[in-house]
Amino acid sequence: MSDIQQTVNEANRVIIFDTTLRDGEQSPGCSMNLEEKLKIAYLLDEMGVDVIEAGFPIASAGDWEAVNEIAKVLKNSIVCGLSRATKKDIEASASALKPARQSRIHTFISTSPLHMKYKLQMTPEAVLEAVAESVTFARSFTDDVEWSAEDGSRTEDDFLCQAVEIAIKCGATTINIPDTVGYSVPEEYAAQIKMLMNRVPNIDKARLSVHCHNDLGLAVANSLAGVQAGARQIECTINGIGERAGNAALEEIVMAIRTRNDKAPFHNNIKTEMLTKASKTLSTTVGFNVQPNKAIVGANAFAHESGIHQDGMLKNAQTYEIMTPESVGLKKSELVLGKHSGRHALKDKIQSLGYDIGDNAFQDFFKRFKDLADKKKEIFDEDIIALIDDEVGRDHDHIKFRALQIVAGTEGPQTAEMKLIVDGVEKHTKVNGNGPVDAIFKAIRDIVPHENAHLQLYQVHAVTGGTDAQAGVTVRLEEEGKTVTGQGSDSDTLVASARAYIHALNKLMTKRLKSKPE
Repeated sequence: MSDIQQTVNEANRVIIFDTTLRDGEQSPGCSMNLEEKLKIAYLLDEMGVDVIEAGFPIASAGDWEAVNEIAKVLKNSIVCGLSRATKKDIEASASALKPARQSRIHTFISTSPLHMKYKLQMTPEAVLEAVAESVTFARSFTDDVEWSAEDGSRTEDDFLCQAVEIAIKCGATTINIPDTVGYSVPEEYAAQIKMLMNRVPNIDKARLSVHCHNDLGLAVANSLAGVQAGARQIECTINGIGERAGNAALEEIVMAIRTRNDKAPFHNNIKTEMLTKASKTLSTTVGFNVQPNKAIVGANAFAHESGIHQDGMLKNAQTYEIMTPESVGLKKSELVLGKHSGRHALKDKIQSLGYDIGDNAFQDFFKRFKDLADKKKEIFDEDIIALIDDEVGRDHDHIKFRALQIVAGTEGPQTAEMKLIVDGVEKHTKVNGNGPVDAIFKAIRDIVPHENAHLQLYQVHAVTGGTDAQAGVTVRLEEEGKTVTGQGSDSDTLVASARAYIHALNKLMTKRLKSKPE
């Protein structure tokens, strides 16, 4: 690589600053103990995060200990501690970070008129003085000091320029402009970053950073707009966790840059193949489930149910996927079978399970699949296998199930009203029984008499988990030493029972024919 190429490459590098362990942990219910923080820190370090904000050391003894322990073990990432603009805070961060191979002190103070007046109750002059004192003091402990203008996106331009210039003059090497309350929009935020690049005379002595909250759902868009405008550090969290509506999601940031490098010609050190693992690890650790339709790492991010989409995916994955599942650590995309699925996806699934169904049988099978999909939210492989076992090879059955209506309960007799097709002729009956299953089996006997056949086994099991699971039923019949077993499946246990009994009876009739002398 030539010197010019290397300079361009470095100029387009974006530092990934992860604050999952600090800002992310401030999400209600997301507190982590030391062991959990270390687990996440190890993962972030391995994944290629440049800076890990490990905590707010002054906040508690536990936070100080966590930052200190993380500082001892990280091999690659810079370990960062957050501090307000006070000597006590900065000293706490410095002492916690002491064992680190590479450390950063991150100090901040509010700069917006609203915050200065009501939160700090300080004059603008006093705030500028605090910026100078805090950055100077932090710099006495480390060469790597970051300064943040809290509520920076709502700060007046002139005052923000003054504060940034002073922070850099006093030794800050990174300047962060947070959209603390998620109020900004991309065009506005980019203009603010450009304004600082153009107006602050010593801006070339520091790196500009963006830290965007997601109150309006614009955290990622604002962060990328800031980078387009000249910032070269993005502060983000795994799964976008953080105060209120959260922060910019790390996984969305890095995959947007990787996928749309034509529009965002930047690069970073993140191993994107670890994104899914990081997301799941954090989700399990803090008990914060990721919404299924969450970009990049949601359960549905690489899942397709629509028949049109599935057909396109089977022909060329790029028709409906702009990135590969492998690029984020998944093995493959998933064609989710459900009521929107089409014939192509179902045939592909059947073949992948090792089955082959003829065209005629497939038409009936597809109808049963759609009927089941209307009743169940999700169809599993076990459901498909159960349907196949229940349907395939039944074209020549003497008896075929047509319809069943049951009356059951504590009041009155239990009744089964049944329709069967016997050798091409539809037959109907209605009988009472000692319970619904007994009524069903009596109804079958009434339509197709078989006095010498005896029920030896009736067994029910759930094909999959959940209250909407298909029932799988096994029925064993014995007649004059001949034993046959039938299976049936349906989301209705009673229908599955009827199918299983009819399957066994068909087998029994076949055995009768085979045993007749020629």
